[in-house]
Amino acid sequence: MGDSGTQVKSAVCPHDCWDTCALRVHVQDGRVVRVTGDPDHPTTRGFVCVKVGHYHERVHSPDRVLYPMRRVGPKGSGQFVRVSWDEALRYTAGRLREIVDRYGGEAVLPYSYCGTMGVLNYGSMDRRFFHRLGASRLGRTICSSAGKAALLYTYGDTLGPDPEDMVNVRLILVWGVNVVHSAVHQAPILREARRRGATVVHIDPYRNGTEKLADWHLSPRPGTDAALALGMMHVILAEGLEDREFVEAHTVGIEALRERAREWPPERAAAVTGIPAADIERLARLYATRKPSVIRAGYGMHRHTNGGMAIRALALLPALVGAWRHPGGGLLLSNSGSYRWNAARLERPDLMPTPRPREINMIRLGEALTTLADPPVMALVVYNSNPAAVAPNQNRVLQGLMREDLFTVVHEQLFTDTCRYADVIFPATTQMEHTDLHSSYWHLYAMLNEPAIAPLGEAVPNTEFFRRLAAAMGFTEPCFRDSDEELLLQALEGSAAARTVAPHLEGRAQAEAALRYLREHRWVKLDRTPVPFAEGARFPDGKIRLFSEAMAAAGLDPVVQYVPPAESAEGAPDLYRRYPLHLITPGAHHFLNSTFSNLPSLLAAEAAPTVYLNPADARVRGIGDGEWVRVHNDRGEAYLKARIADRSDPGVAVSPGLWWGLLSPGGQNVNSLTTDREADMAGGAAFHTNLVEVEPVSPEKAAALDAELAERLRGRLPPGRAAAGAVAAP
Repeated sequence: MGDSGTQVKSAVCPHDCWDTCALRVHVQDGRVVRVTGDPDHPTTRGFVCVKVGHYHERVHSPDRVLYPMRRVGPKGSGQFVRVSWDEALRYTAGRLREIVDRYGGEAVLPYSYCGTMGVLNYGSMDRRFFHRLGASRLGRTICSSAGKAALLYTYGDTLGPDPEDMVNVRLILVWGVNVVHSAVHQAPILREARRRGATVVHIDPYRNGTEKLADWHLSPRPGTDAALALGMMHVILAEGLEDREFVEAHTVGIEALRERAREWPPERAAAVTGIPAADIERLARLYATRKPSVIRAGYGMHRHTNGGMAIRALALLPALVGAWRHPGGGLLLSNSGSYRWNAARLERPDLMPTPRPREINMIRLGEALTTLADPPVMALVVYNSNPAAVAPNQNRVLQGLMREDLFTVVHEQLFTDTCRYADVIFPATTQMEHTDLHSSYWHLYAMLNEPAIAPLGEAVPNTEFFRRLAAAMGFTEPCFRDSDEELLLQALEGSAAARTVAPHLEGRAQAEAALRYLREHRWVKLDRTPVPFAEGARFPDGKIRLFSEAMAAAGLDPVVQYVPPAESAEGAPDLYRRYPLHLITPGAHHFLNSTFSNLPSLLAAEAAPTVYLNPADARVRGIGDGEWVRVHNDRGEAYLKARIADRSDPGVAVSPGLWWGLLSPGGQNVNSLTTDREADMAGGAAFHTNLVEVEPVSPEKAAALDAELAERLRGRLPPGRAAAGAVAAP
């Protein structure tokens, strides 16, 4: 019990972030009044990011969806009336049955991603429901699929070092990670490593503040990371700096890699990346000789049309220099393979019909809704996502969502952009109101979240929503009656967490012991080797694939290669002449995708949708700091406020996001500009392969945009904060 009757309860941050923080939730009279970091958790260390520090605003937002609602006005108008759960379920089940009877199950498409990273509410009862229905399967590719595929091709698993061990390495390449905005608990590790004598190099086309934590910053052109890595390999192999013992014992394909690296002298890599050849040579020698070393890699670089190969190139470097020999060394892109939750028990793929239904790539949602036939998508069920704001090629997505014959169901916490296009909306609980189990793709702690407050209104978690919908559809299989307690046990059965807690048990008894432990202790660190590839890869022969036959079979270069981004001076010279700025759209400091973009304090901090321009680019276009600009390409346009700063090199524009369209001038955010073209591996997204032009607007248009933004934000900002004033500070 805290001061003034405040209770302090434990929770876990559910959001799509490396850190998966342990939280302390301060509750007073049934309301969340404050959220802080748990000082007892080894990686959370008692602090949270600015976003989660305002989580109480999200829980009690005026935008909360608290009751089922049915549309009564035109799509996109936001006109709804409250209905009962029974009425909403009957209506939804009836419409779904009509669609399945007429078009087949594949006419129904689920759309979800990582609105919560909780194991149960991310994927359990929902997957059972859609498998049983025979719905189209969703390819969940929007974030990590290309990089994951690269790791699987190279190592056979998605594992990396324990981040807590990084304090002991002597060189850290922070490659494409925005530590200041998106991985804040990496920062203390970098500081401590430097205090102990480590060198930190930040490699990123966006000078986002992380460079201040580093000894050296390098700024490659967007989408050229593979060329930089190949230039490093050339120097390492030409100068005999590789770890020959490790390479001979634990890899296959070194001669093929050697031949490829010969094609990439530093001068060639410099011409592609924009980094001087001397700096590439220096980086390569530093990386090969300063040991132990680790590459802390981020996901931004693989959100290009060549992104899978970029991660593949980085993944080869630690094998070449033997960085996997040491605790804390190697490459950390993802530790998600450490947890081994029992996905088959949770998701029940055996419920699917034979042959398996088609798969639709989530980044091609606009195409699926506007052109797909045989059968067409006639029903869309959205949860854990806000596709009207986050999906690429936004204009095409909105065109599809506006279809009068498309039946759209949304289960959501807040009235988002997507809700405006729904036919039925159901209320969802926040993390503070339900139970879930959590892993991390960075640290190695399995964590249990339990409710801090009772559900608000008539909100229910995803698990209960799909239980109710399954019952309304007449599904009688016992698995649709499994409780959340039962789902927890099913997830834990055979998992790494259960094996850590109770290695002397197995099966159900082991899962029950693990759940008891988590309820008492809140988290457990997995009992996992700190150096996952010290003895080779997770293939039958144990060899790390410098040459991959599986890649060759998939039509990919079996070694590694740099291919220019599909939208770039090299990849599309005609397009580049029309749109000579490369736009990247990383996360904003105060937003996480579109999750926190409606909260008053965070909106006030961001102030306006922004684009950073290099002073040289702004000067030739006659654009001043703080002025409205039109950013456009063949896919669409967005109106943003220009921030003139040395955040990127000439030719590169940066627009941190993501604003809701509802709150953006013109009703659209930067995803009106992004492509739904797929990356080179696993259908991944290519948000950052994006050529645009930026132009000033007239004084009259600027005044109208100021007025429009003020109107859209009316009543949403803290008292005394103007909507159209200064843009956000760096």
